[in-house]
Amino acid sequence: MTTDPGAGPGPRPGRPRRGARTAPGGERSRARAFGLRTRLLLAFLLVAVVSAGTTAALTYREARTALLKTAQDTAVSSFRDHVQQTGFGLPVRKEGLEEVLRDLARKGKPRPWVVFAEYGSLRASSGENPVSTVITPELRRAARANPRGHFERVVKDGVPYLTIAMPTVFKTGPDDVLPTGLVLYAVMRMTDEQVNVDALLIAARDGALPGLAVALIPGLIAARSVLRPVRQLHRATRSLGSGRLDTRIPVRGSDELADLARTFNESTGQLERSVRELREAEERARRFASDVSHELRTPLAGMLAVTEVLEEDADGLDADTARAVRLVSAETGKLAVLVEDLMEISRFDARAAELNADEVDVAEAIRKTLHNRHWTDDRVRTELPDGIRARLDPRRFDLVIANLVGNALKHGGAPVTVRLRTAARSAGPPVLITEVADSGPGIRPAVLPHIFDRFYKADAARTRSAGSGLGLAITLENVKLHGGTISAGNLPGGGAVFTVEIPLHAEEAGG
Repeated sequence: MTTDPGAGPGPRPGRPRRGARTAPGGERSRARAFGLRTRLLLAFLLVAVVSAGTTAALTYREARTALLKTAQDTAVSSFRDHVQQTGFGLPVRKEGLEEVLRDLARKGKPRPWVVFAEYGSLRASSGENPVSTVITPELRRAARANPRGHFERVVKDGVPYLTIAMPTVFKTGPDDVLPTGLVLYAVMRMTDEQVNVDALLIAARDGALPGLAVALIPGLIAARSVLRPVRQLHRATRSLGSGRLDTRIPVRGSDELADLARTFNESTGQLERSVRELREAEERARRFASDVSHELRTPLAGMLAVTEVLEEDADGLDADTARAVRLVSAETGKLAVLVEDLMEISRFDARAAELNADEVDVAEAIRKTLHNRHWTDDRVRTELPDGIRARLDPRRFDLVIANLVGNALKHGGAPVTVRLRTAARSAGPPVLITEVADSGPGIRPAVLPHIFDRFYKADAARTRSAGSGLGLAITLENVKLHGGTISAGNLPGGGAVFTVEIPLHAEEAGG
């Protein structure tokens, strides 16, 4: 049995019961899988649920309080007035008391009461039972302590009751009263009020559910209005990433998303201008290098012819003159190599380099490269299995091997080892692997990331071939032209190693 106490001339509204509701939450990793549309809809629905729930709860509480308060006020005021108007002689006797109680019960408002009387050990009622099981000890104590009476709402066996205690008194003065010891109790069922309260709860619940369904429509509209510019931004960034620098987003409105679109357009416009200027500068530099290289070829050809003649006659000259002639001849040769390398790298930059592939015996091509440079077996060792054939550009593959071996001899030290092998790949064709390793100190870790940069210079760096500073850069471009890759590293026992991997398009003939 539960009670809801109140005191004083008017009823005290009962406290509404509060139930804790815990919203189910998923794991954080699962929440990340939700898209932005889903999260926006969930947030919108959460706000709608909280708003509808709060409104329904407040409405229900106020309506319930008003409904119960009206019934309580009517019953308490009516019972007090009837008790005060009824005269009781002392001492109180059971004879005649029951008739008075039945008369009071018939006058009950807003519906008939069952009236009980307690006077010492005397118990009487307007019904069949002289005592009531819903009158609590707390109500009896409150009645003895308060001459103006007390009331409680009591629920027993699922049935709500209003119980009112009203002591009878003698007036000894305008404001002074003395209790007679007789206490009257009125017990009234509140089933009608409970039915109305339950109806209010059902109405609040049934009204909230359609409201949530209706709230889903503006939620979808709001999500769409927010996601439209986000999707446009997504498509624009992908387009920008693919190289379309003229990508722009249409700007609508003046909100934060419109500001974001304007910022994106301004940024892409600035990026487009910067890239255009950089491309123009790069094109001018490439054209300048190419033009200068072409302009230098003619005078260099004449200088090389003259220096060759002078060098042939150097033995007949005095020592200082002969030394100067040989120095000029050597530096002229280096300048010629630099000009040729500049023209070669210019062709790569202009994407004018072509691959004239043919099926070749790779081991034989490497031996021919070494023989033409007069690199003897004591300086360059080989591990070249016969029978490996591949489609290569003979001239460009010759440059790759020559640049790597020449670089190793100059910056690493003899003996240099050239190894050839093939390897299978899980995806794609097998590859032809060529390794060039030297016996030097190796490449410093700080230099490795820049080993193929043009004109990169560092102490003990191996970035120059034939003195031009472009040898390894040209080697990289030739390997890329074959669809391959090149990498540099250090051997565990010392020395540097360059590894070239080129897709093997021709069938192995053996070995």
